[in-house]
Order: sequence, then C-alpha cells, then structure tokens
Amino acid sequence: MTAVSRLLSTTAFRLALTYVLVFLAATTLIAGTIIWRTNDLLTRQILQTIVAEVKGLREQYVQGGAPRLTEAIAERARVPGSSLYFLGDSHGSRLAGNMSRVPREFWSATDGGLFHYARQSSAGMDDRLAVGVPITVDETLLLVVARDINDQREFLDATRRIVLWGFALMALAGLGVGIWQSRRLLNRIEAINLTSRKIMAGDLTQRLPERGSGDELDRLSAGLNTMLARIEQLMDGLREVSDNIAHDLKTPLTRLRNRAEAALADPRGPVAFRDGLERAIEEADELIKTFNALLSIARLEAGGVSETLEPVDLGAVLRDVTELYEPVVEEAGYRLRAELAGELPTLANRQLIGQAIANLIDNAIKYGGTAHADGAEISVALTRQGDTARIVVADRGPGIPAEARERVLKRFVRLEASRSLPGSGLGLSLVAAVAHLHSGTVRLEDNEPGLRVVIELPVREPDPEPKATGTRAPASADSVAGSLACDAETTAEVKRGADNRAAAAPVP
Repeated sequence: MTAVSRLLSTTAFRLALTYVLVFLAATTLIAGTIIWRTNDLLTRQILQTIVAEVKGLREQYVQGGAPRLTEAIAERARVPGSSLYFLGDSHGSRLAGNMSRVPREFWSATDGGLFHYARQSSAGMDDRLAVGVPITVDETLLLVVARDINDQREFLDATRRIVLWGFALMALAGLGVGIWQSRRLLNRIEAINLTSRKIMAGDLTQRLPERGSGDELDRLSAGLNTMLARIEQLMDGLREVSDNIAHDLKTPLTRLRNRAEAALADPRGPVAFRDGLERAIEEADELIKTFNALLSIARLEAGGVSETLEPVDLGAVLRDVTELYEPVVEEAGYRLRAELAGELPTLANRQLIGQAIANLIDNAIKYGGTAHADGAEISVALTRQGDTARIVVADRGPGIPAEARERVLKRFVRLEASRSLPGSGLGLSLVAAVAHLHSGTVRLEDNEPGLRVVIELPVREPDPEPKATGTRAPASADSVAGSLACDAETTAEVKRGADNRAAAAPVP
C-alpha cells in the first residue's frame, strides 16, 4: 500500500470527505433555494410593475384617447430607468416611446415574454434582455410595455458564480483539512506502532506518546501506559522472584541433599537414617511453606480471590486470631495485649485477614526482641477512623530502619540481622498483597523501640440482607486457625512437631 493510498484510507480523511460532501449538498440545496426564491421575487415585482403601468396607461387612453396616451408615453420615456415603452400604428411605425421598434419575439406572440433589444451606451450598442407584454389598444394602435431585466439577470449570474466558486473553495479546503488531519493521525499512529514494536522487542520501559491534548488518542495512550507500567512492575517482580528463588532456595535444597548424604554415610545405621529423614522432612516443610506463600501472593496480586469478599466483623476476626495465638506468644516469653474495638462490619475475606494478622504476630515473635524481659510485649489494636479500619500490630524489638521499610514489603527481602532466623522473607509481602486486595495500605512505623505495622482498610458496609451464595458454615476460631498459612506452621508448632518426632525415635 502506497503512502497516498494509506493516507486516503484513514478514518480521519474519510470523515473529512464525508463532512465536506454533506456540507456541500446542504449548502447547494440552501443556495439553490435562495437563488430560486430571489429570481421568483424579482420576477413577481417586475410583472406587478408592468401590470400597474398597463393599468395606468389604459386610464390615460380612456380619459384622453390616443393623443393623451401618446403624451403620457412620451413623458414616461424621457425618464431614465428600466421602463420600456413602444406605441406604434397598425403598420408598426413608432408614435412614442423609448423603443425603436416592436420586438421580433412579439411578432407572433400575443402573451408577451422575454425579448432582446439594443440600447445605446458609451461603448456602443448593447444587447440587453427585457420582459414585456404587447397590448392592442384599438384597431390602429399597438402598445408594448416592458422592463429591462438585464441587471437582475447579471446579478443572478454573479450569484451563481460566487456560489460555484465558494463550493469549489470549500471542497478544496475540506479535502486539504482532511489530508492534513490524516497525516497528523498517521504520524501519531506510526509513533504508537514504533513504540509498540519496541515494547514487543522486550523494552518495557517504553511508553506510548501523549501530546497533552486530552483527545481520544491521548486518553487511549494514558490507559495503555498505565497498563504497561503495571505489566513492567509485574515482570520486574517476576524477574526478582526468579532471582530470589534461584538464590534463596538453592541453599535449603543443597542442605537437604547434604543431610541425606550425611545420613547415608553415618555408621550408626537406622538411627542416623531416621534422624536424617526427620531433618529432611523439616527442610521439605520449609520449602513447601515458601512455595505456598509464593502461590498465595501470586493469587492475591492477580485478584483471583476478590470474588470471595463477604460480610465479616473485623473485631471478631482479630479476637479469634489473638485467642489462637495467645498460648504461642506466652510460650515464646511475650505478653499479648489486644485493644480491639467493638463490632466493625465490612466486606472482606475472613481467612486472608486472619492470615495477614497471624503473619505479623509470628514476625513479632521471631524478631520482637528479648523474651521474658520487661516490656517484652506484642500488641494488636483495631480502631475505626471515619470510613477506615486501622489495624496495628506492634512489638518492642529492634525494629526496621526507615530506609529499608519499603523494601522489606517485597518478596524474599530479608535484612542481615534476620538471616540467621528461620523464614523466607515472604510474610510481609503476603500482608501487603492482602491489604492491596482489600484496597488498603500497609505502613511500617517506629514503635520507639520496636516496629509498628499499620494496616488501613476501607470500611465497606455490607448489604443488610445479603443474598445466599451457597451453604457456608459460620466462621469460628477453629476455622480461622485452619486457614492460617503463616509459614505453614507457627514457630511453636514447628518446635512441638520436632520434639514429638524426636520422642518417637527408638532408644538405641
């Protein structure tokens, strides 16, 4: 396809051509109507004038006969103007008037009409156009009364020429505007195509050009740029996750293999095999826990569970979680303090909210500072501020530096001080994903000392009479406990399971 054919096939050119044709058709109709009505009006005025003059001349003839009529015509003929008169005898000789002879067109016509005549001017004799009627006064007199319409005809001809030239200029202007708009549109589309090809080649930093005009192409580009930014963010996250998996999971897999080899090489035989299997199970549990957390975060970020929002009471959810975790917190040497508001109904996913709070409590247990000491306390608070529910989980540990608080919300990010402790660096990422699913935010603050994790969720009032969506058992502390996947097992549960396995081992 040539450049010209591409230009002429654009929507902008077709629209401009359509507008021009419609405008020209409407203008032609209007201009034709105006010219026709003008011509009709001028014709009527001329005919009315001729009829009036004929009537007046008849009265002159009735009052004074042929002499009076001849005098009246001679007097009127002397007045310059467009009125034409001819009074002649039965042989055609002129008796009075400003016409030299009877028009040739009236020799065989009795009703009158258009005729041509010659008139003296500075440039010589001019051939002009007039309209008139022949009247037989009596057997010896012939009267012709007419009006010169050459000026009116020239006016109408000039009007037609102006309209035709105007149509031609409007058509050229319309086509020119259509071609100009088409070129502008093609240039913008080519810019978009060029950017798209760069994006398809792998450069996700490219963005579609915007001119700031706010037109439909700018709005489309803005929407696509927002989508591209989100895709770039997800791809960066995917690359980061892939890199982190390659680095963070390589170590536990290597450790798992080394322990299996060590168990096989241990001379103690079955006892060493059993101990190696138990350690391998613990390592496998940690790996499964990491992959489960990754799957949960991926589902949350994809919005795959947004349809599971239901009417819940946030206060009841947090009470269930704190009651479930209170023995674990006390066993770890901390005090758990809960400051929960009354009922706070909203639309949320009960299990995910409970999982997020459990993750924060579990983190507080792991990194909350020295246990069994004064001030070794973990607090959970729920308040309402307008249309926002505010959940705060705080500890008295070393906290997180201000410059690292945004970074630790990403996947697999672990600070140097916590690398010696169990964990995969996914707990806070899952909390952030849960908050994002509920259109909320997560903020890390200084608890002076310690860390305060603030989750703010919009309060969305549930319907007073929710429609039944199926049989669902009412949630309880047991159901919340069953849904908590914070690291698959809490710190105390992992320890308890390891102790139980060790106790079941045969005594050598």
